[in-house]
Amino acid sequence: MLVEVCANSLQSALNAQRAGADRIELCSELAVGGITPSYGLLKSVREMISIPVHVLVRPRSGDFTYTSNELEIMKEDIALCVELGFDGIVSGVLKTDFSLDIDRTKKLIEASGSLKFTFHRAFDWVRDPRGAFGQLQSLGVDYVLTSGQRPAAVEGMALLKELLKDESNCVLMPGGGVKPTNVETFMAEGFKAVHLSGTKFFRTLPESDRVSMNSASFLSDTEIALTDLNTIEDVVNRVK
Repeated sequence: MLVEVCANSLQSALNAQRAGADRIELCSELAVGGITPSYGLLKSVREMISIPVHVLVRPRSGDFTYTSNELEIMKEDIALCVELGFDGIVSGVLKTDFSLDIDRTKKLIEASGSLKFTFHRAFDWVRDPRGAFGQLQSLGVDYVLTSGQRPAAVEGMALLKELLKDESNCVLMPGGGVKPTNVETFMAEGFKAVHLSGTKFFRTLPESDRVSMNSASFLSDTEIALTDLNTIEDVVNRVK
């Protein structure tokens, strides 16, 4: 069984490699489901990691619908990953009705060239998962990462097993809540790959009584945070 580790830093990637992981999905900001890692992180991982690395290409947190400008950014990020010699891309696009955006996802697959392509957990938002799985296989996607449309993959096992029956040229990869105490369950059911972060929190500072830099108001699946034109105009007009 292939073990893919979602690594959010160089040290996480090094730990995953040392632990014997088969592959890494590299991203930043796990708290929002992951976004595209920086150039510096990409370059360092490419230089120091010898196992295959697939890179998450997601330009922002929030939903999985993207503007034309955002799509171009994603294609540029993919081009960089191709240039740096990574092994795969993890990405995907939905429409606002929670169906696959086949045309835009196809453009990302085409931009990836010979790199493996994983459709990420945006799959857990689609209204027709069996139909979507068939569509992704027709597009030539190599992996689909999913928790079975539940918070944790063990809770989504019923759907995962149904989808596994339809698996042909695309590997269904359970992810979300996978850990040592349940991973053998997925192997017993016949899944060929699993995905986990395996993270623990480690204190780096002796004190924790500073003003928090985290903002829960920015965490939303249904809205995206954008600089507001009127707000900035109002501030500029008041001080200029």
